[in-house]
Amino acid sequence: MVRAAFLPATGSALTTGEIVLPDPGPGQVRIRLAAAGVCHSDLSLTDGTMAVPVPAVLGHEGAGTVVSVGEGVTSVAPGDGVVLNWAPSCGDCAACGRGEVWLCRNALAGAARAHAHTSDGTVLHPGLNVAAFAEETVVEENCVLPVPDGVPLTEAALLGCAVLTGYGAVHHNARVRQGESVVVLGVGGVGLAALQAARIAGAGTVIAVDVSEAKRELAHRAGATEFVVASDTTAKEIRALTGGEGADVAIECVGRAATIRTAWESTRRGGRATVVGIGGTDQQVTFNALELFHWGRTLSGCVYGDSDPARDLPVLAEHIRAGRLDLASMVTDRIGLDDIPAAFERMIAGRGGRALVEFPQAG
Repeated sequence: MVRAAFLPATGSALTTGEIVLPDPGPGQVRIRLAAAGVCHSDLSLTDGTMAVPVPAVLGHEGAGTVVSVGEGVTSVAPGDGVVLNWAPSCGDCAACGRGEVWLCRNALAGAARAHAHTSDGTVLHPGLNVAAFAEETVVEENCVLPVPDGVPLTEAALLGCAVLTGYGAVHHNARVRQGESVVVLGVGGVGLAALQAARIAGAGTVIAVDVSEAKRELAHRAGATEFVVASDTTAKEIRALTGGEGADVAIECVGRAATIRTAWESTRRGGRATVVGIGGTDQQVTFNALELFHWGRTLSGCVYGDSDPARDLPVLAEHIRAGRLDLASMVTDRIGLDDIPAAFERMIAGRGGRALVEFPQAG
């Protein structure tokens, strides 16, 4: 029996309790979690914005230590530190064949499997494949990657989603170049990673936008040179900060129609707007044909930062070892499993950066 936080049904409250976790089967790995990040995607699973089979153990951004492995597992062994990969590529679909592993059509196939059960026999699914809101989890071998040397195990959890997504949005999707101006809308976990990534890319003016004035210092520590409190005049303020032109690049990390539209309007003629935030189907964004022609901007969706974890984790590790990427500075709340609902409330209210569930019993 291990403690876990699970969603009984879409739209219900998260429940914390004991679950029965099986031993790893062929090709599976059992992991004792060191930490798990609380991501907005977890909140999107609770309210139905993103749909997965329920009941489900949530949590998809995590790191821990291998406890045991099933038959045929060769990439990791007991005692190894690993980062969870919630979107493993199948290697066989058309997207994987194109090298676009972040668009793998089978990445979430594992979310439908039986993962564990409650004491009364209720079957639980593994949320976004890895069920990281638990003291221990069992995942498929392709859902784990070794923690790179020199990266603390607890903070390594952030590599599994926030950092890969924010860094990838800047470097892979928007392809920010030296000296370009960048605006990041939404200073949560992904936004903080994007700000650091913009600084690493050598961006000139880096503007952070958030609804909360309280995030100003957090944004500046991450690399923002300017901070704007979101309002109806945000795009106008950004143009004023960029010589009247608008930013070269906008990274939208909220997932709302209004902020996507602001990201678009904040970029210069010929600029690039990258949408990272996950919004619901009710968030409709409209453009007229003339503005599309006149502004010549590019609007791009971005899944998982267009990242390949196997390729990108060593790069991120080098930035961490060199002091260019600071994982600990992204964490504003270190909490326990029972505190996840309160972390969701802070997220809805726009407070704080990344909340990190820590498991003290992890070695």
